[in-house]
Formats: sequence, C-alpha cells, structure tokens
Amino acid sequence: MSTTLRPPQSASPAATHPLDNPAWAALTGPQARFAEHVGRAARYPGDVSPFTALEDPADPRAWDDLALLVGPGRLTAVTGAGAGAAAEAAQGWQIVESGQGVQLVDVALRAEPAPEAVRLGPDDVPEMLDFVARTRPGPFLPRTVELGTYLGIRRGGRLVAMAGERLHPPGWTEISAVCTDPAHRGEGLATRLVRAVAAGIRDRGEIPFLHAAATNTGAIRLYENLGFTLRRRTSFLLVRAPGRPD
Repeated sequence: MSTTLRPPQSASPAATHPLDNPAWAALTGPQARFAEHVGRAARYPGDVSPFTALEDPADPRAWDDLALLVGPGRLTAVTGAGAGAAAEAAQGWQIVESGQGVQLVDVALRAEPAPEAVRLGPDDVPEMLDFVARTRPGPFLPRTVELGTYLGIRRGGRLVAMAGERLHPPGWTEISAVCTDPAHRGEGLATRLVRAVAAGIRDRGEIPFLHAAATNTGAIRLYENLGFTLRRRTSFLLVRAPGRPD
C-alpha cells in the first residue's frame, strides 16, 4: 500500500489532559520520533508497540485516516476508543475484540532506586522476550525497549523480574511490563522495580502512571497499596479495517 502521509492535527479540544488519550499525546509529543501517521491517526512501528491512536475516537475522519494508515482488511489495536464511540464513528470497521482496563496515577508512591536492579538494553532483548512469553505482562516486542528505561533483577544470572517505561505523554511516563518469575513471586521484586523505575521518572520531573486490565485485581491492589490511585477506566479495541487486504 502506498499512501501520502499527512502530519497529525493538533490535539483534540475534548481531550484536554494528556492522560485522556495518552498514546496520541505521546505520538504527537515526546515520542513523535516513533510515529507513523496519517492525519488524525498515528501508530508505533509494528516491532515497537501494537497500539494505534486517534486524535478523537468519535470523529469519523480519524477512522478514515486510520484506514489509510493500516491498510484494507488489516487488524490493529486502538487505545482510548470505547465500543460506543467506535460504533458511531467507525463505519465499515469490524470490532474483533474489546477489553476494559484501569488507569492509575502516582499520588503517594515511595520512589527509590533498587541497588540490585540492572539496566536492560538491546543485548537483553532475546531474554526479555522469552521472559515476557512466560509471564505474560502484556505486549512487549523486539524494539519496545527503545521506549524508555527497563530494569531487571537476576538470580544466578537469570532474569526473574522486570519493569520499564512505555507511553510517554508530556509530563507523564507509563510504567509497564511489570512481571516476575512465578518461582520468585512474594519476594517483593515487582515492588522494588516499580519504585526504581518511578524514581527515574520523578528525577526527570515527570509523574508515573500505569494501566492494568480491569480483571487483574491482584495487580490493581498491589499498585494501590504502593501509592497509585484510580484516575479513570479505559478501554481498547482490536479492530479490522474496511476492505480486503492487498
């Protein structure tokens, strides 16, 4: 498919807070270097993150731009778009899957370095991908590590816990890929890594936030105990663009 890329439009007046549409705010802000975009739609490269974002999910023009961006008949994951908005605006799109989540923000987290944590980089990606496949914290791809700082804890040279940074809207950084080897759960490793990643975010003068599946009550309880509080409920869609694949 060949398309003429147009720069993204200015932020939607309806989304006045960066966390109301964090993927769009990130892709049109601090993470613009990753953005692939057509008009009112943007996405990360496929080996960085599976997410696409719309300037305004209730705007049919944004869905038209997304169709040009992803190509006919292609699947894509859209953040910040509820099924209601999609049903009204996304004419011709098929909703394949929908999910509910929560967005939590730091209000009382004790952020501090973790002396045993090590910085993870490109050389660690094969091990990180294997670890994520076993622990299933959410999407993590070969270049996700480029989105920010990732820290890990090893035991006997083996990675047993990990956490890092993903979305980066202005003034905020998302903590993501928090996972622990089942054999080492209950040791407080995730807590230490969340606090350490948050310390780096705070050092930049930004505020940590995170997302979790609404059904993941154990993780939500952990984050609330650490000092996060619910800001809003969120949704995501896996949708198929109109038309047949090229």
